[in-house]
Amino acid sequence: MHTTQTLSQKSQHFLDLEDKYGAHNYHPLPVVLNKGKGVFVWDVDNKRYYDFLSGYSAVNQGHCHPAIIETLIEQAGKLTLTSRAFYNDQLGEYEKFITSYFGYDKVLPMNTGVEAVETALKLCRKWAYEVKGTEANKAKILVCAHNFHGRTSTVISFSSDPGSYTNFGPFMPGFEIIPYNDLPALEKALQDKNVCGFLVEPIQGEAGVMVPDAGYLSGAKKLCEAANALFIGDEIQTGLCRTGKLLACDHENVRPDILILGKALSGGTLPVSAVLADDEIMLTIKPGEHGSTYGGNPLACKVAITSLSVLKDEKLAENAEAMGQLLRNELTALASPYISIVRGKGLLNAIVINHPNKEAAWELCVTMMHNGLLAKPTHGDKIRFAPPLVITREQVLECVGIIADSLKAL
Repeated sequence: MHTTQTLSQKSQHFLDLEDKYGAHNYHPLPVVLNKGKGVFVWDVDNKRYYDFLSGYSAVNQGHCHPAIIETLIEQAGKLTLTSRAFYNDQLGEYEKFITSYFGYDKVLPMNTGVEAVETALKLCRKWAYEVKGTEANKAKILVCAHNFHGRTSTVISFSSDPGSYTNFGPFMPGFEIIPYNDLPALEKALQDKNVCGFLVEPIQGEAGVMVPDAGYLSGAKKLCEAANALFIGDEIQTGLCRTGKLLACDHENVRPDILILGKALSGGTLPVSAVLADDEIMLTIKPGEHGSTYGGNPLACKVAITSLSVLKDEKLAENAEAMGQLLRNELTALASPYISIVRGKGLLNAIVINHPNKEAAWELCVTMMHNGLLAKPTHGDKIRFAPPLVITREQVLECVGIIADSLKAL
């Protein structure tokens, strides 16, 4: 079904190992990587590639950023984990740094993105019962069709993707799916007095980089305020300078009531996520009601401070804005009959492939891989283009050339 290729014996060895001993829950491109630096990764045969996925935006700062790696190594030699049974000398410093960085009263540190989403959902419900006064076990949270917030049992309960939820039920109640980028639908759903929150991706990444209309996010925030419901911004993939601003919500001057962060919070070195909110919301959770063994570990805290510092010190939001505009302009200028849409914001972009062959997007990604650029299809006909934010003008132009050459194979 998919394009086949001749792999080196070394690469095939690693593919065979994963096939035999690993769960078959991913379908990767047939490339085996073992080194990364900046915008580049190398395979086990020492072939170099441009990374146009960036670990789903986890390596915004570039692979193995020297300042982040230096911090990682230094702290790893001192203390990595205490659990929250004790205090450590890094957590408080990190909490002070990240709350002032984003302008919130409190942070709750977790590890993975979906753990942060789960934390935000629990926070929203706790706030509903203890502050808003919602009747016990009646709280409802609105979500958007075609969302992607992770794959835990709770989160797939409000997915509209059959691949995420089929044969994984029964599902968690308390969620209502409404259309994305549809303010009248949100306004109508908010009329339910039990609605306590609205969980939204400012740009839907996994759905194929769906950018909402101008005014959608600011309009949604106003509607939530009027209904006394919390606006929960999932900025795991869109945040941390990816879209040309520190947060994608910043494009419309929207401040989420609960902000969810992950991925590039560690510069791609280890799982670090965070949930930020003000005291009225955050202090509804009391000791013993939520936590994580690794959440707030000293290694993660130290690395996250450096990772966030790099974003501002190197002006990566500004570079993402400029290089993203260049990338979209150049892709549009190709005027390829096989690209029906070019869309995105900053360096979170996608193309939609127009071809009678349903495998065309996959086959194009395989061809681009042969030509030295790594990207991955999502939902069949869409390909994300999201390189590390350190990419230069010359590199963008070279990559568009690779994409143009690869399109000829279609």
